[in-house]
Amino acid sequence: MDKKIAIIGTGYVGLVAGACFAKKYSVICADIDESKVEAINDGRAPFFEPGLDELLDEVHSAGRISATTDIEYAVAESDFIFICVGTPSLPDGAIDLSYVRQVAEDIGRALANVDSFRVIIQRSTVVPTTTKNLVAPLIEKNSGKVRGRDFGIAFVPEFLREGNAVSDFLNPDRVIIGADDPETAGMVESLYRDFYSNFPADKFLRMSIESAELVKYASNSFLATKISFANEIAALAEKIPGVDVDEVMRGVGLDHRISPHYFGAGPGFGGSCFPKDLRALIHFARECGIEPILLESVLERNIRQARHIVDVAEQVLGGFDGKRITILGLSFKPNTADMREAPSLRIIEEFRKRGAKDIIAYDPVAIAETKKVIGD
Repeated sequence: MDKKIAIIGTGYVGLVAGACFAKKYSVICADIDESKVEAINDGRAPFFEPGLDELLDEVHSAGRISATTDIEYAVAESDFIFICVGTPSLPDGAIDLSYVRQVAEDIGRALANVDSFRVIIQRSTVVPTTTKNLVAPLIEKNSGKVRGRDFGIAFVPEFLREGNAVSDFLNPDRVIIGADDPETAGMVESLYRDFYSNFPADKFLRMSIESAELVKYASNSFLATKISFANEIAALAEKIPGVDVDEVMRGVGLDHRISPHYFGAGPGFGGSCFPKDLRALIHFARECGIEPILLESVLERNIRQARHIVDVAEQVLGGFDGKRITILGLSFKPNTADMREAPSLRIIEEFRKRGAKDIIAYDPVAIAETKKVIGD
């Protein structure tokens, strides 16, 4: 029987998942943004992501994906409901759960009119205990249903890289399934095993919901740590004649215990995940009575990196008076237009603070998004 999937939230995580799942299943995307719904129903991606437009056109033409603003309809028509809404940072570093809370309530109200068992899969990044202690109770309260009897809930973290998201979804390193009841875990694993029919069995990992929630934060924090470590070594390498940090990190990364990925020295990390997830994990650790010394250092090294880059430029140029500064590349990484917490913004701000008045910039895909943030 054809599995039917609802995707609630059509940002990078949601729409990429929806378009990929639609290669095999029937998918309904739900979003409150009418412009996104209209674009998807036209077979167009509402944002830039390599390969997504082509994939969306393919599955839309095949009649396997549609979009709506009616969450109740999407839930009623689906067997599996994926929560893929944003969890942005609050000023204290904690995550803003307002979107997750609203969607959980909406799903609950929709389930009140549904008789058959449904599986809700949380994909939004949330700190441990959130799915079980917030999302599930809100669904129960608004539906009158009982978790484990009338619906199941699971947490399946996403590990997509912007600029490579379609390929990452279709070729994952592992599938983490966080679920506390065997029936739900089995249904979720069956969905993914069917989709990834040639995927090795040992790559499907079942665990508790809380463990799965922490896997996401631990993974992103470790990758951010590698980036900050590379930048720390780069700062040291600059002080030693004859040292090339790229050669150093290549030599380190070829150790099979370490790997060369995320070991390039540069302007630091940005985007919608690493900075936000680090802050959230730091905040959560403190709530748990842990002083996250290492994580705080990773974040501080990243913040300092913009100042360090401008320090080097100032030293080489002898000041910025009468100098034109060119920034090549604006988005937080190649092949995306995403400007969220892009290192380029911190670098431009630092140049301006030090009196640089003539700054021009180029990016192949992110100019429009940059203008929304800093103007013309």
